[in-house]
Amino acid sequence: MEQTRNRRSRNRRRKQTAFTLIEVLLVLVILVVLGSMAAGLFSGTQDRALRNAAKGQLGIFDRQIELYRFDIKKYPSSLQDLVEKPSDSAAAKNWTSPYIKGGKIPLDPWDNEYRFSADGSTYKVWSMGPDGQDGSDDDITNEDS
Repeated sequence: MEQTRNRRSRNRRRKQTAFTLIEVLLVLVILVVLGSMAAGLFSGTQDRALRNAAKGQLGIFDRQIELYRFDIKKYPSSLQDLVEKPSDSAAAKNWTSPYIKGGKIPLDPWDNEYRFSADGSTYKVWSMGPDGQDGSDDDITNEDS
């Protein structure tokens, strides 16, 4: 009889210390909600970081294009002019070295080529942004940086 009472009291203690299925499911739901909120915050931070990286590269292009203009006395006709020596002998004489380290124009953070246009007196450099479409609202230009 004493053994029966001891078993009952042990069973009660086990039942009182165990989590119910509802409690476990509730904790899982809370973790999923918190995880999805954190993922949403991270994606916004990552997008901002990629945009800032593109703006930083556009700033580097601005400086290198101005150095090119100082040496060659005109703006480049393409970004490739910053890494390839001009064929024009007068321009080639003043060309100091590749204006972009590594001799290659980098891609933007979304693995697209940067765009460039010049009309002789002004120029524009831009990234097509996250959507990769030229002329859309998410384009990032050297005027933005």
